[in-house]
Amino acid sequence: MIQQLKTGIRKEPFLWMALIAATFMFALISLVNHYCFRTYALDLGLYTNALYDYAHFSGNDSSVFKETTENILADHFDLYLPLFSPLIYLFGTYTLLIVQIVFILIGATGIYRLIEHRFPDSGLKNYALTYFLVFFGIYSALAFDYHSNVVASMLVPWLFLAVDKRQLLKAALLALAILIGKENLSLWMIFIGLGLFIKYFKDVRLRYFLVGIILFSVIYFIAITGYVMPSLSSAGKYPHFHYSKLGPNAGEALKYLISHPIESLRLLFVNHIPSPEFDYVKAELWIFLILSGFLCLFRPVYLLMLLPIIGQKLYHDNPAMWGINYQYSIEFAPIFAIGVFETIARWKQKRVRVIASLVSIFLAFVCSVRSMDRSIMYSEKSRIRVYQSNHYKREFPIDEAYRLIEKIPADAIVSAHSCFLPHMALRPTIYQFPIVKDAAYIFLSPKEGTYPLNQEQFDVEVDRLIHAPEWEVIVQNENFILLKKKSGQ
Repeated sequence: MIQQLKTGIRKEPFLWMALIAATFMFALISLVNHYCFRTYALDLGLYTNALYDYAHFSGNDSSVFKETTENILADHFDLYLPLFSPLIYLFGTYTLLIVQIVFILIGATGIYRLIEHRFPDSGLKNYALTYFLVFFGIYSALAFDYHSNVVASMLVPWLFLAVDKRQLLKAALLALAILIGKENLSLWMIFIGLGLFIKYFKDVRLRYFLVGIILFSVIYFIAITGYVMPSLSSAGKYPHFHYSKLGPNAGEALKYLISHPIESLRLLFVNHIPSPEFDYVKAELWIFLILSGFLCLFRPVYLLMLLPIIGQKLYHDNPAMWGINYQYSIEFAPIFAIGVFETIARWKQKRVRVIASLVSIFLAFVCSVRSMDRSIMYSEKSRIRVYQSNHYKREFPIDEAYRLIEKIPADAIVSAHSCFLPHMALRPTIYQFPIVKDAAYIFLSPKEGTYPLNQEQFDVEVDRLIHAPEWEVIVQNENFILLKKKSGQ
């Protein structure tokens, strides 16, 4: 194994050095954030608690953040978590963050292999790999917890490679692997399948295969969002249709898009909620996308593949979805990398290809640096600014936080501040404060944000608990509050 690794490094030194450098950078963002309590109940804490339940052959009830218990699959139909759950015995609460980093490296290798296969004499595989690894969507996703759409997106280059090699069984398995990552990925797969159908239309065998992928994705999307998830939900409906400008449900939204094409197009560019502070959030995203991927304009089939991603982002009622932050831009990374370098590969002159590649990498890098520096939409930049000391600090002493966590029994039911919850999520039951229910311990920090309460609500609730006769104050200082329920209470 070691000898094979050495051989691989000697044969492809740029690939291996790039992956090693990326691993270091990704770990500095994601793993350091977790160590410094910058991962949260939503979503890493919830998903880590689900890993614990799945690893113990039990379903997860979403009690981490919901007063009413409900199967976690009603919130997002994510089948990756059961598959990854055994890894908690190796990596503990870091499991999903490590999985996410590994899959980004797998996706990067997929871009490299795809360009190498399709354009073997172009000399572009190293440039494409570099472009992908500096794309802003990767860093914004790594800076905020774990999300399964990141994992699924990293399979897309390998799906394209399998289709191009006519490895249909492998392609079908990869398509299925993407589908099961999250329910809305099936909508994306419909458009990926449609784009590939257009691209390979002259190949009759592939044409029929891709029609099958499209139809299966349509059926999967309708079945999961229309029937399975509502049947699991306590409310009896799909919980994530938040597109009030388009209509109350997916069917009405489709009618609106067809019957109001001009207005639908306009909504992609303007602030459609009555809050002027979000006026330029969409504009910033478009600037980033144009700078990073303008060469995709020469390959519109790839833009077609991104239509559902653009729609899900920009029609949403929540402005946080519109911008460049969080995991909501990760799907652009593989599609742009493929589209940009397919465009460049078609140019005959090597000098032109090299210049275009370097310009594309530079612009993608500039966008990533800008996202770390500032953005229209507020985000906690200490999560991503690995070049500043604040990234490695917290408002409270980190070592003391870990010592207090160690005081809490591993099987105790806990109600915890959002930033502490992921570190204690490998237990049968844990709640995000202010949910307390049958908790035996409450662990908070006055220096942490008060979500989902406002400051006044948080202060009132904490004061009530501190003075409640059933709770014993173990620690109360400017940094931490640790309460323990008295025996017999």
